[in-house]
Amino acid sequence: MTEQIPPEPAAGRAPQPVESPDGPRPAQPKEVVFDCNAVSVHYGPSLAIREVTVDLHKHEITAFIGPSGCGKSTFIRCLNRMNDLIPSARVDGEVIYHGEDLYADNIDPVQVRKRIGMVFQKPNPFPKSIYDNIAFGPRVIGMKGDMDEIVERALVRGALWDEVKDRLKENAFGMSGGQQQRLCIARALATEPDVLLMDEPCSALDPISTGRIEDLMAELKQNYSIVIVTHNMQQAARVSDRTAFFTVELREEGKARNGAMVEYDETDKIFTNPADKRTEDYVTGKFG
Repeated sequence: MTEQIPPEPAAGRAPQPVESPDGPRPAQPKEVVFDCNAVSVHYGPSLAIREVTVDLHKHEITAFIGPSGCGKSTFIRCLNRMNDLIPSARVDGEVIYHGEDLYADNIDPVQVRKRIGMVFQKPNPFPKSIYDNIAFGPRVIGMKGDMDEIVERALVRGALWDEVKDRLKENAFGMSGGQQQRLCIARALATEPDVLLMDEPCSALDPISTGRIEDLMAELKQNYSIVIVTHNMQQAARVSDRTAFFTVELREEGKARNGAMVEYDETDKIFTNPADKRTEDYVTGKFG
């Protein structure tokens, strides 16, 4: 029998400082959601990203930044096994999610994607009504409960309910680009995921829509863990708690290239006092 991905552990309060005779103790580190160890991805014989090791934390927004072609999107797709859909792709290393190896033989990729939702670069609503877009996932996985309530809850979480509650039967293609992207976020939330992956979700949006998506992310991290790929360094600095910088490595006298993670730390440190000169050069605009 195929093993199901374990449900998220019960949510608790964020760690709080504890008073002691010597003063308040520091908060404990946040729970690790993903423990990624030496993750490499090949497309056929070509190495796409090399040995990425990183821990991603609960109820935080983690940003992946770096120049084009450095493997940010390839790596984020490892976190919910989206690379499985590419026949030539091979993932090596470990992706441990709440203690479970996501690439173990007994793990069902469909169940992985139920727990770890994804929003893509361009809004991709289905050619259906707003209501049916949200209801699609819950229907496919057989979620129990009143579908009207499931749809409303997802649209509320996606900060879209007040704008569309009177036109749920209208085609989703009639929405603005920003509304369509929030619809896709609400659609991902409808199946009650634990983690939300966002691959450049604002790259096709205007500044006002981008601001709404960023505000939404800040709200959602209270209940979800979020990983975002972005080319917008200002966006990473605004919304994320931690940032990973990826770059492109040249091999074999410049004939081959692959992505690699250079540095991962709290966002403030990455942007103000990075440990690696390559990170400093990128965030200050010297290359990229």
